[in-house]
This record gives sequence, structure tokens and C-alpha cells, in this order.
Amino acid sequence: MAQDGNLPLIIDGARTTRASVAELPKELTEALRTGEFHHALRLAIAYRGLSLARLRAHLALRGVQIGQSTLSYWQRGLRQPEVPKALPAVRALESVLQLPADALVVLIGPRLVRRGHQPAASFHDLRSGDMGSIVEDLLAELGAYPSSNHYNADLELLSVHDTITFDAEHRQVSLRTRLVTRARRHGPDRYLTVYNGDPGCRIDDVELITDEGCRVGRMRRNPDADTMATELLFDRKLAEGDIHVFCFEVRDDSGSASPGYYRMLRDRCASYLVQLRFDRNALPARCTRQVRARDDALPVVAEELACDMGGVSSAFFSDAGPGLAGVAVEWN
Repeated sequence: MAQDGNLPLIIDGARTTRASVAELPKELTEALRTGEFHHALRLAIAYRGLSLARLRAHLALRGVQIGQSTLSYWQRGLRQPEVPKALPAVRALESVLQLPADALVVLIGPRLVRRGHQPAASFHDLRSGDMGSIVEDLLAELGAYPSSNHYNADLELLSVHDTITFDAEHRQVSLRTRLVTRARRHGPDRYLTVYNGDPGCRIDDVELITDEGCRVGRMRRNPDADTMATELLFDRKLAEGDIHVFCFEVRDDSGSASPGYYRMLRDRCASYLVQLRFDRNALPARCTRQVRARDDALPVVAEELACDMGGVSSAFFSDAGPGLAGVAVEWN
């Protein structure tokens, strides 16, 4: 295996040494010939012995700025490079990984799914333990598709604004959400949302109140998992391309001191803003903006946030997901 420090193209920053297909491992060769982009990329990264952090650094030397989280999504198949925008990045990957010219490019052309139409990740992709199955069971009771990666599939998520309010005991007492969506095809008339409470939550006591653009339909709860699924009904069927804005609030003061808040994004979201409002007499010791690939994974992004004089800490995520985006809170 060629290791990081043994790549001549990295040392001089100009020369490029590429392997022929015949010089590559059989599994990688087959993936480049007949496989999918994410599978070939993952094998090539493993063969060259590069961490995602080092790979990102080598791409930067070639003038390509790309997030480590994006590289992670690409190699796991949760996101696909966009043509033509991503072509320079993919060609730079071929250079760093010493692959034949266009070896990866040909895998993203005809196979590319248009932005906003590629399948979303499922709860099993993003949640550990039994939570994926628990959520799918709740959604099935609401008449959702058999697989959780298809629910809400007719709505493109353009923007989400979450506002979380905490009391003097550090508990999350309110989650207010405003969503901007666009219909991908004719017919969507509802949105399914899932809420998972903090430790100690009594899910049977949790309230969901709608504001503009929707009303509460059916609701299902799992007390053992502190989880609730709710159907939000629109007042009409949307036509393809329609923009629909709706708001709702979850009220829950039953949990213990909150560790923070994360939104699970099963698909790409162009704009995600989360704001945490704290009691001025009970401010946190630290707030950290984080992005995770799964709920049990280490953060791929961790940036400390300021808490302003009004007791508000804000985190903005551009082109977020799939994955978890949010703010971790430390009280002591």
C-alpha cells in the first residue's frame, strides 16, 4: 500500500505520478470499471492510506477547497458530486489518489442524479441502535412508505430555522421550527416530522402546536424511546415547483438538563439556522457548532460559538446534510 508520505505528487506540489489500471488492486480496478463512484472513491482512499483530513489538505494544495464532511458523504454514497460544478474537485481527487485520468469522472456523469432528487438517507443510516426501526414503525403507523428514506420525498427542503428555548434549570422547554419547502412534483399535501426528547422526557406530555401553513393530523408516540411522529397537513395539494412555508412548535419541559440540540438531515438542505435561547441567569459554559455523519460518530466539524448578551447562541449551516447538524451544550 502506498502511504501518505510516499506520494511524489504531494512532495513537489507539481508533478503528478499516476498509476495505470493494471497497477491497481483488482477490487479497485473492478470498481473503477463497473462500480459506483462512492465505492471506487472509498477503495482508492483506503489503498493510498490517506485519512480524510490529509486528503483534504492535499486537495487544498491543488487549489481545491472542499469540506471533510463532503468527502465523507461522497465516499459513503450519501451525496454525489455535481456536474459540472464538482469536476475540478473530482479531477484533483484522481491526481492525489494517483488514478488514471477520468477514472472517477466517468462514474459521476450518466449516473448523476439531479440536485434535490437523489434518494435521502434513512434513519438506519443516521441513527444508532434500535432508533431507526423505532422511527420506521411510528412512520408506518402514519401510512408512510415502507422505508424511512422515502417519506417527505416529494418535498425539497430549502431552508430550516430552529429556535430552542431553555429554562433556568437548563431544560429544553420549546422547539420552534420554520421550514421552507418546494414541491418536486404535483401532489404533496403533508409533512411528517419526528421529535426525540432529551433524557428523562415524558413523551406523552409533549405538545405540538402549529402556526402558519399547516395543522396537526395524526400523531404516534413511543414512550420507551421518548419519540413522537406527527403528521402536519397542508390546506391544499401543492403543484410541482410550489414553495410552501410552514411553522410549528414542540413544547416539552419534561427532560433533564439538555446536552444541546441536533437536527437530523436525511437529505441536503441549502440553509439551516439553529438558535439556542438561554435564561440569562443560567448561561452555558460552552456551546459548540457540530456536524456529525451519524449520531454515534465523532464530529467532523466542531467550532466554539459565542453566546451574546441576550443569551442567544446561533449556528448557521450552508448546504448541510445528510447527517446531523446542531449545537452541543456544556453547562459546567
